[in-house]
Amino acid sequence: MIRVGIGGWTFEPWRGVFYPKGLTQARELEHASRHVTAIEINGTFYGSQKPSSFRKWHDETPDDFMFSLKAPRFAVNRRVLAEAGDSINKFIASGVGELKQKLGPILWQFAPTKQFDPADMAAFLDLLPSEIDGVKARHVLEVRHESFCVPEFIAMARQHNAAIVLAEAKKFPLVADVTSDFVYLRLQETQDDIPAGYSDQALDTWAARAKTWAAGGVPDDLPLITKAPPKQQRDVFVFMISGAKVRNPAAAMALIERLG
Repeated sequence: MIRVGIGGWTFEPWRGVFYPKGLTQARELEHASRHVTAIEINGTFYGSQKPSSFRKWHDETPDDFMFSLKAPRFAVNRRVLAEAGDSINKFIASGVGELKQKLGPILWQFAPTKQFDPADMAAFLDLLPSEIDGVKARHVLEVRHESFCVPEFIAMARQHNAAIVLAEAKKFPLVADVTSDFVYLRLQETQDDIPAGYSDQALDTWAARAKTWAAGGVPDDLPLITKAPPKQQRDVFVFMISGAKVRNPAAAMALIERLG
């Protein structure tokens, strides 16, 4: 399974570009979910959502659609991650399970200044639930400091079956090591002067990489910190995030077309 999506669905510049003119805001999720195959929800990072909101999102999208949720800032923006238990539990109890089978990976995004503390990170990973209301919980870590680019962190993520975000962003390190039974990409270099956000060559490259990961391999054109894990089929999530945001839906749809 390879899913390609965007961050959120409410963005005024998309109206008349991605969304047809005259489409009401209430129907934007319905439209977006028919053109991409996943959406990363950012609002959960800033505040709690109601169970009724999760139910509504579930009901407005196709049966095979999936949402990724950005975990709350209160859980990740702290000096001692091992003390995040209450924030994590509050988030899980907020109604996340109402997404049912459409619940995708939960993204734990750490500040660029957050450095790798092995004992504290291990304690944090132990706090993450293995399932949510009967649905397997998948966790993905977005680390944005060079201190995480070490074999010890890669091994720790593998031990907990937690993916590490592969972020295509000039200001953050790129970690391409596979550490879970799924791969999670956040591509952040769309360009405003290209209608599809990325060049044909770049889209072809990312499509080929996604197919390689899904088939169980590892692309040979990305650097690794440690040895590649044994071959196994994997789910792949690709999100067009940041960059020239107005182009992100076009980039996602162009990549979906290449993936067939």
